[in-house]
Amino acid sequence: MDTYQHYVQAELTSWLYMMKKPPSIGGRLTHGVQRKINQIIPDKIHKVVTTAIENIVKAVITGSSWIVPKASESLSLKEREMKVRTRIKWYRNSASAEGAITGAGGILMGFADFPAFLAIKMKMLFDIAALYGYDTKNYQERLFLLYVFQLSFSSQKRRNELIEHIENWDSFKGSLPKTYDEFDWRTFQLDYRDYIDLAKLAQLIPLVGAPVGALANYKLSEQLGKNAMNAYRLRMLEAKKP
Repeated sequence: MDTYQHYVQAELTSWLYMMKKPPSIGGRLTHGVQRKINQIIPDKIHKVVTTAIENIVKAVITGSSWIVPKASESLSLKEREMKVRTRIKWYRNSASAEGAITGAGGILMGFADFPAFLAIKMKMLFDIAALYGYDTKNYQERLFLLYVFQLSFSSQKRRNELIEHIENWDSFKGSLPKTYDEFDWRTFQLDYRDYIDLAKLAQLIPLVGAPVGALANYKLSEQLGKNAMNAYRLRMLEAKKP
C-alpha cells in the first residue's frame, strides 16, 4: 500500500466513525420536533412535496444526458481523486453562485433554488461515479447515488442505517426495488427536507438571502462531495479484498 492509499484509508476510517456515531441529544431532540411537525402537516401536502421531489430526482436519475463516460481504468486512485476534487470544486462554486442569485431574489426566486440546487447535486454525483470508474447507465449504480444522497442529507440516526447498506452494497443491492416507482420516495423527501429546512429557509429572508443561500449551497455541496468520495473509496477498497 502506497502513501496515498494510507492517507485514503485514514480518511475513510474517520469518515466511517462519523457516519456510525450515535445521535447526539440535540440531534434527537431536533429530529423529534421535526417528526411532530411532519405529523401535523396534512397528508395531502406530504404527497405534493413527495411527488415534486420524486419527479425532479427521477428526471435526473433516468436522463441519459446526465451520463458521462467512465474514467480510464489506467488512472491511479490519486489521479482519479485529483479529478474528483476538481469537479466537486466546480459544482460547489456553481451551487454557491446559484444560491446567491436566487437568495437575492426573495421568496419567489428562493423557491426556484430548490429544483435547481437538487439537480446540481445529482449531476455532481453522476460525475463523481464516472471518475471512480462506475457505470451510471446501470440501474443499481443509479440507486447507489440515491443512497449516497440520502446519507448526506439525513439525521444521524438515519445515517446509522444507511451506512450499513453502503458498507455492504454487494449483498444489499439484491434487495433493491425493481423499479424507480418502488423506491421509498416519501422517506427520501422527508430526510432531505428535514435536513435542509433550517439551512435553506433563511435564504427566503430579504437582505440576508443572498449570503445565506451562497453559504448554504457551498457547504451542502462540499458535504455531498466528501460523502460520495468516501462511499466510492469504500466500495473500491472492498472490491480489492481477497
